[in-house]
Amino acid sequence: MTGLNKIQNALIIKSIGGLYTLESPDGLIFECRARGIFRNRNISPVAGDYVTIENGVISEINPRKNSIIRPPLANLDQILFVVSTCKPAPNFLLLDKFIAISVYKNITPIIIISKADIGDCKPVLDIYKNTDIQTLVADYSDKSSIERIREILCGKISTFVGNSGAGKSTLLNAVDSSLNLKTGEISEKLGRGKHTTRHAELYKLKDGGYIADTPGFSTFETNKYDVIRKENLAECFTEFADFKDECQFKDCSHTCEKGCKVIEAVKRGEISKSRHESYCVMYDEAKKIKEWELK
Repeated sequence: MTGLNKIQNALIIKSIGGLYTLESPDGLIFECRARGIFRNRNISPVAGDYVTIENGVISEINPRKNSIIRPPLANLDQILFVVSTCKPAPNFLLLDKFIAISVYKNITPIIIISKADIGDCKPVLDIYKNTDIQTLVADYSDKSSIERIREILCGKISTFVGNSGAGKSTLLNAVDSSLNLKTGEISEKLGRGKHTTRHAELYKLKDGGYIADTPGFSTFETNKYDVIRKENLAECFTEFADFKDECQFKDCSHTCEKGCKVIEAVKRGEISKSRHESYCVMYDEAKKIKEWELK
């Protein structure tokens, strides 16, 4: 867009092949490229970035509050993890890993339970009832449950994550029928099915807010690029907060020590045993990380 006047806080809604589609604060949609200087800084504008446009090119990227690598997205407000009651059965260790990374990266995790009509929601609800993670049931016979999810998305930049077959497309269609996703597969419009998403795009919801490309668990690989150190891991399990500072030893790992108030809370049922087991697995993995892997 040669000759375009200066625009601040334009939102990148699509990035592919060095060409960016943006939305200005007043709703104008346009395309442009970025200054070559970003390559020298080893940074690339991505969907979700707020940028400044000068002379028809992206001249500045606003500071990001977070970013993920695959799919490449910035400034996510929340990740909605779609967990089915069955077919496929929930993988709670994998879910807890992604939730921890979301917390670590300052992205609000929200759990949406799908397939409530053919399976039991209680196991999922029981595991997360003592956390501050909002957990909702998508019940298509109850319009108010879908309305609650629609309200959560309003005004936010969000993405849905879940195993293939968990019901992401069905849920998104219920939330906003204009997306017109094919049930049973990630559509050509959102994501790339089983394949790795090569570019990211934000889609504007009719009630406000944006939904990003929908990755499966296999392609949402923040843990490949953002390793949580063992000393930081407990902070990512926010239900530990009321107990961990009261442990007998300041360097308590909260895995096996005597006098650990976290373990005592697990025994009393105040912290989910499943969540603590996930934490212990992750802590053991974090202990094996070499310092050079963090650089």
